[in-house]
Amino acid sequence: MAAVAVFLTSLQGRQLVGFGRDAWREVQKVVWPTRKESLQMTAYVFAFVVIMALFLWLTDKTLEWFFYDLILGWKK
Repeated sequence: MAAVAVFLTSLQGRQLVGFGRDAWREVQKVVWPTRKESLQMTAYVFAFVVIMALFLWLTDKTLEWFFYDLILGWKK
């Protein structure tokens, strides 16, 4: 306990406490999204990931067909 008291009265301790207060003030200024907004944004992200996965899969299969089947003639 004595070490904590000495630390908090030192320059670094006062700076740490000041930083904590400033950080807490900034957190209180944040406008947090509502539950509905959070769920909507999560749904948008999942939809984008699915669409991007399908696009990349289709691109991969198209390039595979183009290079291996058409150009090289390697049939599976």
